[in-house]
Amino acid sequence: MTPPTPPPLPAPGRRPSTLGGLVYLLVVAAAGVGLLVVALGPWRRGVMLIGIALLVGAVMRTLLPENEAGMLRVRRSRWIDLVMLAGVGAALIVLAVVIPDQPG
Repeated sequence: MTPPTPPPLPAPGRRPSTLGGLVYLLVVAAAGVGLLVVALGPWRRGVMLIGIALLVGAVMRTLLPENEAGMLRVRRSRWIDLVMLAGVGAALIVLAVVIPDQPG
């Protein structure tokens, strides 16, 4: 009779392998917090937080070299990534500022 085999050890936690991967996770986390703020409180602050997170992602995509961009590198061209992140981030911030308050 053979002794029972011990259960397998849990796999070590996965971590981003690049700085861009870490920045991507931070941008996604900030956008998630922004969505939570939109759902529970002052929507303008939440939308601004999402927009700022996307702008930070755009700046970091510009500064990081291609081999360190990680998940921030979505398209083959750095400029397309930059324009899309910065454009959506700026649009969200502008909309949060210019939409007038509605009478309650």
